[in-house]
Amino acid sequence: MIQGAVVVGIILFIAVVIVIAKTAVVVPQQYAYVIQRLGRYHATLEAGFHILVPFIDVIAYRHSLKERAMDIQQQICITKDNVQVQIDGILYLQVLNPERASYGIADYEFAISQLAQTTLRSEIGKIDLDRTFEERAAINACVVHEIDKAAAPWGVKVLRYEIKDINPPQDVLNAMEKQMRAEREKRAAVLESEGLRDSEINKAEGQKQRVVKESEAKKQQQINEAEGRAAAILAVADATAEGIRKVAQSLRAEGGERAMELRIAEQYITEFGRMAKEGTTMVLPANVADIGAMITLARGMLRTEPPAEAKPAPHPAV
Repeated sequence: MIQGAVVVGIILFIAVVIVIAKTAVVVPQQYAYVIQRLGRYHATLEAGFHILVPFIDVIAYRHSLKERAMDIQQQICITKDNVQVQIDGILYLQVLNPERASYGIADYEFAISQLAQTTLRSEIGKIDLDRTFEERAAINACVVHEIDKAAAPWGVKVLRYEIKDINPPQDVLNAMEKQMRAEREKRAAVLESEGLRDSEINKAEGQKQRVVKESEAKKQQQINEAEGRAAAILAVADATAEGIRKVAQSLRAEGGERAMELRIAEQYITEFGRMAKEGTTMVLPANVADIGAMITLARGMLRTEPPAEAKPAPHPAV
């Protein structure tokens, strides 16, 4: 009897442990458990301690609510210019509604990966090979938009998609390398020609400025010389006029005429002697020895009488 009671006690203890294990559930943080009661959806358990009805409530699905990264396998895509490229990527997603993720689709991860591949092939087919490297951000945004719109009924949020590698065929890579080398050589030639052009332009501008400066300097020199000659002529004229005025004043002064006669006689004799020295033959006037006649002629040419002052008209008699 005692042994039978012990066995029954052990069986009861095991049954209690099993019942507690079936009824007491602890849900970790950032997890959600989907509960089925008698084969139908009953509730979604969030993080914490929960008691289930034994043998009636069953944990059907366990979902992580964390953001997850899902690798998208490498695939071959054809660009708009008919070039095959191998592209792989990585997709970031998060379960927002555990109930829809459990009953909306059988395997949402497989469905999202297939949808990502088809959407990527469609987007790559819209652009040329050269633009695939430039439009990576736009391609990623388009893939995220299309997948997120399709995954919304499944309770899954697609956060972002990133292209990891774009691998064109080797012959295409060689052609692209040649093209880039040709572009660099072209840019170098253009820059060199532009440098030569700028150099020639600078030289021409410098030559032009030098010619302009030289012409301006020559012009200024001519102006200065002309002004100097004009000033010299004016100074000579002023001096001549001043000398003439002084001679006239001297002639009007007392003894002026006598001084003039003496000066004329001196000049006459000096010029006559110079003519005799310069030539052996001279033609002389008949009165060459008559100095008095020559002085009288000079006096007649140099004498100037002041104009007679106009006398006022007599007033008529009244």
